Amino acid sequence: MSLREDINFSLWCDFIERDFLENKFQTIIQNQTIHGATSNPAIFASSISNSIAYRQQLNMLQANDAKTIYEELAITDIKRASQLLNNLHHNNENDGFISIEVDPLLCDDTKATIEEALRLHQFIAADNVMIKIPATNAGYEAMSKLTSIGININATLVFSPQQAIKCAKALNEGIKLSNKDIKAVISIFVSRFDRHCDEDFRNKGLETSKFGIINATKCYHEINKFKNHNIRTLFASTGVKGDLLKASYYIDNLLFPNSVNTAPLATIDNWIEEGEKTKSSILSEKECNLFFDKLTLNKIDINNIYEVLLNEGLEAFKVSFKDLLNKLKT
Repeated sequence: MSLREDINFSLWCDFIERDFLENKFQTIIQNQTIHGATSNPAIFASSISNSIAYRQQLNMLQANDAKTIYEELAITDIKRASQLLNNLHHNNENDGFISIEVDPLLCDDTKATIEEALRLHQFIAADNVMIKIPATNAGYEAMSKLTSIGININATLVFSPQQAIKCAKALNEGIKLSNKDIKAVISIFVSRFDRHCDEDFRNKGLETSKFGIINATKCYHEINKFKNHNIRTLFASTGVKGDLLKASYYIDNLLFPNSVNTAPLATIDNWIEEGEKTKSSILSEKECNLFFDKLTLNKIDINNIYEVLLNEGLEAFKVSFKDLLNKLKT
């Protein structure tokens, strides 16, 4: 049922918007272009702010506080997406998922994250929904608890192998404690590395547009060490900016067994038309480590890059969410 069912590889769409759900989304499910979808606070902020499809429901909800309005709008879309993906999920339990993220302002509060995840899970009441939890210290504990009580999880904003290991450990522990067939993905962000580092790499004579893929491959190896097939690596942030790279570059080079790639619609369209469909060759963990050693020799502080990108990612989601809440009370 997946694009490469033989290796358990799936392509998910990193976009949600109400009109899209009632039109092209259904087409690309029916023709098996995609096998799941993801959302995040920035995607919802853009969709709700720019689409008139939300206007009627938004007007009806004005008596509520801004966060309640947001949740009603988002949950409506997530429920609809889960319905549209339901047949896929029942045909293949690894696929047919839609993700919704907890309030990004709760990223350092384990108790509040768990409470909100439980509330969203109960409101949506669909077995093909994943709750997205940021990979922070508070998030790891929440991931373990939530999977243990039967909630599918998408661990997000993962940049470093250390984060990937902590996510896999927490999810593995939670899934083993659960008496249900819980599924989880660990979302490794890819292209942001190259956008952040390529100019510096070019100045130092290092190969560009490689850090994101090699780092993601290293994370993939670490996740696979847990040997839990209910946990898949999900490659996120795989859209290309500018014209220097082929639009499907981050799909072509990360078509790995037991993995997912969630990409913007334009990237998916390009991959369908022009992308590589054969399995990517996977760098060994040793080859990944040699690349990191080369960066260190060139005085590139890898851990600082991880920290900067994580903080930027958390802040971007927080800003998008706050801006959206401010706009919802018209």
